[in-house]
Amino acid sequence: MREIRVRTSYRPRPLPSGRWALTQRWNDVLFAHWPVPPAQLTPLIPDGLQIDTFEGSAWVGVVPFWMDRIKVRGVPPIPGTRSFPELNLRTYVRDAQSGSPGVYFLSLDAGNLMAVAVGRAFYHLPYHWAQIRFERQNERDFVFESQRRLQSSPVEFKARYRGLGPTRKLAESRPGTLEFFLTERYCLFTVNRAGRPIRADVHHVPWPLEDAEADIERNDLPAAFGITLPGEKPVLHYSRRLAVYIWPAALLRPALSRRPLPATAVPQS
Repeated sequence: MREIRVRTSYRPRPLPSGRWALTQRWNDVLFAHWPVPPAQLTPLIPDGLQIDTFEGSAWVGVVPFWMDRIKVRGVPPIPGTRSFPELNLRTYVRDAQSGSPGVYFLSLDAGNLMAVAVGRAFYHLPYHWAQIRFERQNERDFVFESQRRLQSSPVEFKARYRGLGPTRKLAESRPGTLEFFLTERYCLFTVNRAGRPIRADVHHVPWPLEDAEADIERNDLPAAFGITLPGEKPVLHYSRRLAVYIWPAALLRPALSRRPLPATAVPQS
Protein backbone atom coordinates (compact mmCIF):
# COMPACT_ATOMS: atom_id res chain seq x y z
CA MET A 1 0.00 0.00 0.00
CA ARG A 2 2.90 2.35 0.68
CA GLU A 3 3.86 2.80 -2.97
CA ILE A 4 0.33 3.74 -4.10
CA ARG A 5 -0.26 6.11 -1.20
CA VAL A 6 2.48 8.27 -2.69
CA ARG A 7 0.36 8.99 -5.78
CA THR A 8 -3.00 10.46 -4.84
CA SER A 9 -3.13 13.79 -6.68
CA TYR A 10 -5.28 12.27 -9.44
CA ARG A 11 -8.04 11.33 -6.96
CA PRO A 12 -11.08 13.63 -6.85
CA ARG A 13 -11.12 13.27 -3.05
CA PRO A 14 -8.51 12.47 -0.36
CA LEU A 15 -7.83 8.91 0.71
CA PRO A 16 -10.49 7.63 3.12
CA SER A 17 -9.71 7.48 6.82
CA GLY A 18 -9.23 4.16 8.57
CA ARG A 19 -7.73 0.97 7.20
CA TRP A 20 -8.56 -0.86 4.02
CA ALA A 21 -10.50 -4.08 4.56
CA LEU A 22 -9.79 -6.01 1.37
CA THR A 23 -7.16 -6.00 -1.34
CA GLN A 24 -7.07 -7.84 -4.66
CA ARG A 25 -5.36 -7.65 -8.04
CA TRP A 26 -7.35 -7.44 -11.29
CA ASN A 27 -5.70 -9.07 -14.32
CA ASP A 28 -6.29 -9.08 -18.10
CA VAL A 29 -9.24 -6.73 -17.81
CA LEU A 30 -11.49 -5.91 -20.76
CA PHE A 31 -13.63 -2.78 -20.46
CA ALA A 32 -16.47 -2.87 -23.01
CA HIS A 33 -18.74 0.19 -22.81
CA TRP A 34 -21.87 1.34 -24.62
CA PRO A 35 -23.66 4.72 -24.41
CA VAL A 36 -27.35 4.50 -23.52
CA PRO A 37 -30.06 7.07 -22.74
CA PRO A 38 -30.07 7.88 -19.00
CA ALA A 39 -33.80 7.11 -18.87
CA GLN A 40 -33.02 3.42 -19.50
CA LEU A 41 -31.01 3.19 -16.30
CA THR A 42 -32.81 5.56 -13.93
CA PRO A 43 -35.37 2.93 -12.80
CA LEU A 44 -32.51 0.59 -11.85
CA ILE A 45 -30.78 3.08 -9.55
CA PRO A 46 -31.82 3.44 -5.88
CA ASP A 47 -32.89 6.67 -4.23
CA GLY A 48 -29.91 8.69 -3.07
CA LEU A 49 -27.95 8.06 -6.28
CA GLN A 50 -28.23 9.63 -9.71
CA ILE A 51 -26.98 8.55 -13.11
CA ASP A 52 -23.66 10.12 -14.11
CA THR A 53 -23.33 11.08 -17.77
CA PHE A 54 -20.61 11.96 -20.24
CA GLU A 55 -21.66 14.33 -23.02
CA GLY A 56 -25.29 13.57 -22.26
CA SER A 57 -25.07 9.77 -22.34
CA ALA A 58 -25.17 7.24 -19.54
CA TRP A 59 -22.79 4.31 -19.99
CA VAL A 60 -23.15 0.57 -19.45
CA GLY A 61 -20.00 -1.48 -19.03
CA VAL A 62 -19.34 -5.22 -19.22
CA VAL A 63 -16.01 -6.08 -17.60
CA PRO A 64 -14.49 -9.60 -17.67
CA PHE A 65 -11.19 -10.31 -15.87
CA TRP A 66 -9.55 -12.61 -13.36
CA MET A 67 -8.35 -11.67 -9.92
CA ASP A 68 -5.64 -12.90 -7.57
CA ARG A 69 -3.62 -11.75 -4.53
CA ILE A 70 -6.87 -11.54 -2.59
CA LYS A 71 -6.47 -10.67 1.08
CA VAL A 72 -8.99 -9.81 3.77
CA ARG A 73 -7.33 -7.77 6.52
CA GLY A 74 -6.86 -9.85 9.67
CA VAL A 75 -8.05 -13.10 8.07
CA PRO A 76 -5.72 -15.95 7.05
CA PRO A 77 -5.82 -16.94 3.37
CA ILE A 78 -8.84 -19.10 2.59
CA PRO A 79 -7.99 -22.14 0.42
CA GLY A 80 -9.51 -21.95 -3.03
CA THR A 81 -10.16 -18.20 -3.00
CA ARG A 82 -6.79 -16.82 -4.03
CA SER A 83 -7.55 -16.64 -7.75
CA PHE A 84 -10.72 -16.84 -9.86
CA PRO A 85 -12.42 -15.19 -12.87
CA GLU A 86 -15.15 -12.56 -12.53
CA LEU A 87 -17.53 -10.65 -14.79
CA ASN A 88 -19.47 -7.51 -13.92
CA LEU A 89 -22.19 -5.36 -15.42
CA ARG A 90 -21.91 -1.76 -14.28
CA THR A 91 -22.98 1.80 -14.77
CA TYR A 92 -21.77 5.09 -13.32
CA VAL A 93 -23.50 7.21 -10.72
CA ARG A 94 -23.06 10.06 -8.28
CA ASP A 95 -24.09 10.42 -4.69
CA ALA A 96 -27.02 12.83 -5.00
CA GLN A 97 -25.99 14.62 -1.79
CA SER A 98 -22.22 15.01 -2.13
CA GLY A 99 -21.80 14.57 -5.88
CA SER A 100 -19.14 11.88 -5.38
CA PRO A 101 -18.73 9.80 -8.57
CA GLY A 102 -18.61 6.03 -8.34
CA VAL A 103 -19.49 2.65 -9.83
CA TYR A 104 -22.89 1.01 -9.45
CA PHE A 105 -22.79 -2.73 -10.09
CA LEU A 106 -25.97 -4.14 -11.58
CA SER A 107 -24.59 -7.68 -11.35
CA LEU A 108 -21.37 -9.56 -10.67
CA ASP A 109 -20.69 -13.15 -11.74
CA ALA A 110 -17.87 -15.07 -10.09
CA GLY A 111 -16.52 -18.54 -10.58
CA ASN A 112 -15.91 -18.98 -6.85
CA LEU A 113 -18.80 -19.71 -4.49
CA MET A 114 -16.96 -18.42 -1.41
CA ALA A 115 -16.32 -15.09 -3.13
CA VAL A 116 -20.01 -14.85 -3.98
CA ALA A 117 -20.96 -15.42 -0.33
CA VAL A 118 -18.43 -12.91 1.01
CA GLY A 119 -19.36 -10.23 -1.55
CA ARG A 120 -23.04 -10.58 -0.72
CA ALA A 121 -22.56 -10.71 3.06
CA PHE A 122 -20.07 -7.89 3.62
CA TYR A 123 -20.67 -5.53 0.69
CA HIS A 124 -24.28 -6.41 -0.26
CA LEU A 125 -23.16 -6.73 -3.86
CA PRO A 126 -25.43 -8.57 -6.34
CA TYR A 127 -23.10 -11.52 -6.88
CA HIS A 128 -24.09 -14.66 -8.79
CA TRP A 129 -22.32 -18.01 -8.91
CA ALA A 130 -21.30 -18.82 -12.47
CA GLN A 131 -19.39 -21.40 -14.44
CA ILE A 132 -16.59 -19.35 -16.01
CA ARG A 133 -13.80 -20.34 -18.35
CA PHE A 134 -10.88 -17.95 -18.80
CA GLU A 135 -8.17 -18.99 -21.22
CA ARG A 136 -4.99 -17.11 -22.09
CA GLN A 137 -4.08 -18.08 -25.63
CA ASN A 138 -0.92 -15.99 -25.60
CA GLU A 139 0.36 -12.79 -23.97
CA ARG A 140 -2.28 -10.67 -25.74
CA ASP A 141 -5.24 -12.91 -26.63
CA PHE A 142 -7.88 -14.21 -24.23
CA VAL A 143 -11.09 -16.23 -24.23
CA PHE A 144 -13.76 -15.60 -21.59
CA GLU A 145 -16.99 -17.60 -21.28
CA SER A 146 -19.50 -17.35 -18.45
CA GLN A 147 -22.79 -19.11 -17.77
CA ARG A 148 -24.72 -18.22 -14.62
CA ARG A 149 -25.67 -21.20 -12.45
CA LEU A 150 -29.05 -21.91 -10.83
CA GLN A 151 -31.01 -19.69 -13.24
CA SER A 152 -34.38 -20.42 -14.84
CA SER A 153 -33.31 -18.46 -17.92
CA PRO A 154 -29.74 -18.59 -19.27
CA VAL A 155 -27.48 -15.60 -18.62
CA GLU A 156 -24.33 -16.07 -20.67
CA PHE A 157 -21.36 -14.09 -21.91
CA LYS A 158 -18.81 -15.22 -24.50
CA ALA A 159 -15.99 -13.13 -25.90
CA ARG A 160 -12.51 -13.21 -27.34
CA TYR A 161 -10.42 -10.12 -26.73
CA ARG A 162 -6.90 -8.83 -27.02
CA GLY A 163 -4.85 -5.88 -25.81
CA LEU A 164 -3.21 -3.81 -28.53
CA GLY A 165 -0.36 -2.40 -26.47
CA PRO A 166 0.12 0.88 -24.63
CA THR A 167 -0.10 4.23 -26.40
CA ARG A 168 0.88 7.71 -25.30
CA LYS A 169 -2.79 8.76 -25.40
CA LEU A 170 -3.82 6.07 -22.93
CA ALA A 171 -0.68 5.90 -20.82
CA GLU A 172 -2.58 7.76 -18.09
CA SER A 173 -6.07 9.04 -18.80
CA ARG A 174 -6.77 12.66 -17.92
CA PRO A 175 -9.81 14.32 -16.30
CA GLY A 176 -12.30 15.37 -18.94
CA THR A 177 -11.66 12.39 -21.20
CA LEU A 178 -14.05 9.49 -21.72
CA GLU A 179 -11.37 7.05 -20.52
CA PHE A 180 -11.09 8.88 -17.20
CA PHE A 181 -14.88 9.02 -16.80
CA LEU A 182 -15.23 5.26 -17.38
CA THR A 183 -12.36 3.94 -15.28
CA GLU A 184 -11.14 6.39 -12.64
CA ARG A 185 -13.84 5.74 -10.04
CA TYR A 186 -12.79 5.62 -6.40
CA CYS A 187 -15.89 4.30 -4.68
CA LEU A 188 -18.61 1.77 -5.33
CA PHE A 189 -22.26 2.05 -4.39
CA THR A 190 -24.85 -0.60 -3.64
CA VAL A 191 -27.86 -1.02 -1.32
CA ASN A 192 -28.23 -2.96 1.92
CA ARG A 193 -31.02 -5.37 2.81
CA ALA A 194 -33.20 -2.45 3.93
CA GLY A 195 -32.82 -0.83 0.51
CA ARG A 196 -30.63 2.02 1.80
CA PRO A 197 -27.64 3.06 -0.34
CA ILE A 198 -24.20 2.26 0.98
CA ARG A 199 -20.73 3.18 -0.21
CA ALA A 200 -17.30 1.57 -0.09
CA ASP A 201 -14.20 3.61 -0.92
CA VAL A 202 -11.64 2.19 -3.35
CA HIS A 203 -8.05 3.12 -4.10
CA HIS A 204 -5.60 2.24 -6.86
CA VAL A 205 -3.12 3.95 -9.12
CA PRO A 206 -4.54 5.23 -12.45
CA TRP A 207 -5.53 2.40 -14.77
CA PRO A 208 -2.74 1.56 -17.27
CA LEU A 209 -5.07 1.35 -20.27
CA GLU A 210 -4.49 0.02 -23.77
CA ASP A 211 -6.66 0.00 -26.86
CA ALA A 212 -8.35 -3.36 -27.38
CA GLU A 213 -10.15 -5.55 -29.89
CA ALA A 214 -13.00 -7.88 -28.95
CA ASP A 215 -15.35 -10.30 -30.61
CA ILE A 216 -18.33 -10.52 -28.25
CA GLU A 217 -20.28 -13.56 -29.38
CA ARG A 218 -22.93 -13.48 -26.66
CA ASN A 219 -23.86 -10.92 -23.99
CA ASP A 220 -27.06 -11.61 -22.01
CA LEU A 221 -26.22 -9.40 -19.05
CA PRO A 222 -27.82 -6.06 -20.13
CA ALA A 223 -31.01 -7.71 -21.41
CA ALA A 224 -31.50 -9.34 -17.99
CA PHE A 225 -32.21 -5.80 -16.73
CA GLY A 226 -34.24 -4.68 -19.72
CA ILE A 227 -31.33 -2.64 -21.09
CA THR A 228 -31.15 -2.32 -24.88
CA LEU A 229 -27.64 -1.69 -26.15
CA PRO A 230 -27.13 0.41 -29.28
CA GLY A 231 -26.17 -1.26 -32.54
CA GLU A 232 -22.77 0.43 -32.61
CA LYS A 233 -19.59 -1.28 -31.51
CA PRO A 234 -18.57 -0.80 -27.88
CA VAL A 235 -15.75 1.43 -26.69
CA LEU A 236 -12.98 -1.02 -25.77
CA HIS A 237 -10.01 -0.81 -23.42
CA TYR A 238 -7.69 -3.41 -21.94
CA SER A 239 -5.52 -3.37 -18.83
CA ARG A 240 -2.87 -5.92 -17.92
CA ARG A 241 -3.12 -5.74 -14.12
CA LEU A 242 -3.89 -3.42 -11.22
CA ALA A 243 -3.87 -3.73 -7.42
CA VAL A 244 -7.07 -2.51 -5.78
CA TYR A 245 -7.70 -1.64 -2.12
CA ILE A 246 -11.26 -1.53 -0.74
CA TRP A 247 -12.48 0.02 2.51
CA PRO A 248 -15.45 -1.22 4.60
CA ALA A 249 -18.93 -0.37 3.33
CA ALA A 250 -20.93 2.30 5.17
CA LEU A 251 -24.30 3.99 4.82
CA LEU A 252 -24.35 7.18 2.80
CA ARG A 253 -24.40 10.14 5.12
CA PRO A 254 -27.15 12.74 4.71
CA ALA A 255 -25.86 16.07 3.48
CA LEU A 256 -25.23 18.68 6.16
CA SER A 257 -27.46 21.73 5.94
CA ARG A 258 -25.77 24.39 3.88
CA ARG A 259 -25.61 27.87 5.35
CA PRO A 260 -25.10 30.87 3.05
CA LEU A 261 -21.58 32.24 3.01
CA PRO A 262 -21.11 35.73 4.43
CA ALA A 263 -20.41 38.39 1.84
CA THR A 264 -16.84 38.80 3.10
CA ALA A 265 -16.11 35.15 2.23
CA VAL A 266 -17.29 35.40 -1.38
CA PRO A 267 -14.48 36.16 -3.88
CA GLN A 268 -14.97 39.49 -5.58
CA SER A 269 -14.51 39.83 -9.34
